Amino acid sequence: MGRIVKNFGELTFNKKVMNQKLSKEVYQKLISTIESGEPLDQSIAGDVAHAMKEWAVENGATHFTHWFQPQRGGTAEKHDSFLSYDSEGDVVERFSAQQLIQSEPDASSFPSGGIRSTFEARGYTAWDPTSPAFLVEAGETKTLVIPSVFLSWTGEVLDIKTPLLRSLKSLNESLLSLQKVLGNKKVKRIKVFGGPEQEYFLFSKDLYDTRPDLQVCGRTLFGAEPAKGQQMEDHYFGAIKDNVMQFMEDFDNELYRHGIPAKTRHNEVSPNQFEIAPLYEEVNLSIDHNLQLMDIIKKVADQHNMVAVLHEKPLAGVNGSGKHFNWSIGDNTGANYFDPSGSPQDNLIFLLSLGAILLGVAKYGGLLRAAVADAGNDHRLGANEAPPAIMSIYLGEYLDDLLNQIEGLDKITDKKLSEIYLGLQNLPRVAKDTSDRNRTSPLAFTGNKFEFRAVGSTHNCSEAATILNMIITYGYREITARIESKKSKGDAKEKAISVLEEILKQTKAVRFEGNNYDASWHKEAAKRGLPNTKNTPEALELFLTKEAAQLYSSLNVLSEKELHSKVEIKLETYSKTKEIECKMAIDIAKTSILPVVAEHLNLLAQANSGAKSAGIKSSAFAADIKKANDIYAAITKGIDALAKSVVSAQKKNDASQMAKAYATGAANALCALRVAVDDAERIVSDDLWPLAKYQELLLIL
Repeated sequence: MGRIVKNFGELTFNKKVMNQKLSKEVYQKLISTIESGEPLDQSIAGDVAHAMKEWAVENGATHFTHWFQPQRGGTAEKHDSFLSYDSEGDVVERFSAQQLIQSEPDASSFPSGGIRSTFEARGYTAWDPTSPAFLVEAGETKTLVIPSVFLSWTGEVLDIKTPLLRSLKSLNESLLSLQKVLGNKKVKRIKVFGGPEQEYFLFSKDLYDTRPDLQVCGRTLFGAEPAKGQQMEDHYFGAIKDNVMQFMEDFDNELYRHGIPAKTRHNEVSPNQFEIAPLYEEVNLSIDHNLQLMDIIKKVADQHNMVAVLHEKPLAGVNGSGKHFNWSIGDNTGANYFDPSGSPQDNLIFLLSLGAILLGVAKYGGLLRAAVADAGNDHRLGANEAPPAIMSIYLGEYLDDLLNQIEGLDKITDKKLSEIYLGLQNLPRVAKDTSDRNRTSPLAFTGNKFEFRAVGSTHNCSEAATILNMIITYGYREITARIESKKSKGDAKEKAISVLEEILKQTKAVRFEGNNYDASWHKEAAKRGLPNTKNTPEALELFLTKEAAQLYSSLNVLSEKELHSKVEIKLETYSKTKEIECKMAIDIAKTSILPVVAEHLNLLAQANSGAKSAGIKSSAFAADIKKANDIYAAITKGIDALAKSVVSAQKKNDASQMAKAYATGAANALCALRVAVDDAERIVSDDLWPLAKYQELLLIL
């Protein structure tokens, strides 16, 4: 047994531990909930709670926490000890069924988007048994962590996990209905799989400590272009430095201990940028694991005198970081509905699944854009490093040709469909893939899954997964309804093929096989009627359409009230992020940059005075002094303009208008100030400049 397998999951209350700690009956009931989607039998909660506590205490834990995902981003937790009294009043360690199932964190300070007043504090977390409990370590301290959902006292959604779980339920019900219509009785449960590829930067902690913008905002607000950035293209997949390899090894080992199946590690495009990718898991678990990963990476980096930065664009002028979210659908029989097979009869659900996602993107593609909208991601979408804000689907040459042939048939039969496959039926099974990869597409078919490439590196993938689940559920429902409404002769499969032909003609606008970065695509997309929202405030408006509200409510994912609160929270978060960036830029420019430019001016003046005393009249000194003075004036002017833009934005009473003011006036003012500060960096001596420069951040680690 290798080290990976030996230590894998040792900090997780996994099936192996459950089997050891629980009775056979309790174990089987819990596994039925986890693996088959059966409702939790609450009569077993006491036994499960006791077993969890015993395991946690044996491993050194003293406290437990419900771990949830508030809409502010990240995760949240409140720790309680196992301390309790027995009937005699003596102190004991106890963990009850009620404590496992439900907890009550104060909800008043979590964003609610106006659903609740701040004085109304009650909120509930509830155990999610489909994601295993685990231990988190801080030195010798260990805490039992219980993945949970978060709801208000009145039952409204306050988190990001609950909509995901609801979308999975709707998808399961809708796809089972379609399978029933098609006569497939073997399928009992639909499974959705996910695999987020996490990109990140590593910086020297010593250099990071000189950058208050990186520390506070997660990105550099200033920084002149370095001589060597990524133009040599020598970092991507390059040999990994020894100290980075040692970090990666420790990072992987910590992930393995938490039962997180890290698979791939490599250098990314920008210097000091890297990626880690996992094996795929059921989507809820894969997202919980990614959230754990984002915490673990920072702790391990710190142990190596490094800082892991997950911001979408920590440095201007080089690639930012995304999180390519791989997504697929299968069922309890082991089938993958996005895996093409050779037989058209066996392949019907694959073709209908393509039809369903095409229907969903054609009608609700804007929601995918809205799902990845935030201040950080605005810096990278469409910037030749991430897909543009236009949502389209790339299928690849083989599938595109196949669907075009299906669409072109007068009458589709199994026989004619077989003829299309003739000579190609084994193609998906051989070494050559069915298509090339299109890194410019936001939603690309990649062999047996779709890769949603627009997710930001800091994002909780639940947002993207929820929308993907919802739009394909809409597609499956639409297909089922069309099949059932057809009065023509023939069985359900023949009707389904006929419906597929209709869908392919109806959804042609969202299929694009070319270069999504090309300016001509933007013009073509506009002709096709595809939305192209440039920034977060614009994108979030797509959540507020009548069609979007109807989709959310019809699938029981979010009520209209909950959807509006979600948008309100996102707008507030966007504005607060931009406000912090603007105020941080003003502070750095005033207290760190202007003083060194003034000192630079003083040194030039002294040198010029010394030259004059020696009888030397230097036009070069005069030019340098004027240039430095002009830059000083430009920075001063930029600070004033940025400060005024913040005041102007803050005067907006409406959350949407405030966000738009930050996205336009304030953003432009910050860019103008940056130009002046970066000009100063180019003339001030290195020993005076207070911030680590891009060249250092990119090369030193």
